[in-house]
Amino acid sequence: AADAAAATGVVRGRLADGVIVTTAAVDVPELLQRYRARHPDVRVALRSGRSDELAAAVRAGELDIAFLGVPESEPPLGVEAVVLGHDEHVLVVAAGHRLAGAARVTLREIAEETFVDFVGGTPARAQSDQAFAAAGLVRDVAYEAGVVELITRLIARGLGIALLPSAFIRPRAADDPQLALVPVVDGPRRTEYLVWNRFNPSPATRAMLGVLGVPSTTS
Repeated sequence: AADAAAATGVVRGRLADGVIVTTAAVDVPELLQRYRARHPDVRVALRSGRSDELAAAVRAGELDIAFLGVPESEPPLGVEAVVLGHDEHVLVVAAGHRLAGAARVTLREIAEETFVDFVGGTPARAQSDQAFAAAGLVRDVAYEAGVVELITRLIARGLGIALLPSAFIRPRAADDPQLALVPVVDGPRRTEYLVWNRFNPSPATRAMLGVLGVPSTTS
């Protein structure tokens, strides 16, 4: 029935969408608004989570599409994927921190600091862990958090520093006088992807890819 509706230009059904909270390459709420305007008969479900969990859900058919952010060296596997953008991490410190006015820093210069970061074992955490490991450095992550809001609140209180994706954190820090951002010369980089199940994507999925200007197959 969904295919028949799509053939007439009317798309119905359900679209299950996954997103990481630090997505910056796409304005997801604005995208969903455009999608709903074009395809009002599709019921959209949105779920946030970790990149690895969302990719697994797409492979399992639990999600139709997902927006991910992963280390440059770890592209998503077993799914169709297109690169949405690349992003460098910046150092996020309290406004009164000794490095708040620095022009730039290196990983070695900040390795002895106390860090706030995402939970260990997650793709968001791996981006920083891999950068320090590649530089032959060990750091102290004293505070682990699952959401960016808690990370930035801990930083603002002077409890630690963090490395966060530039495109995501810059507009938020601009409105927060308690935070300061510093470029990192050899900091982590991430790649943002849009992924979807490569096996017979639904009409609702193909419609979303159309809104994004992405072909339904990249192979």
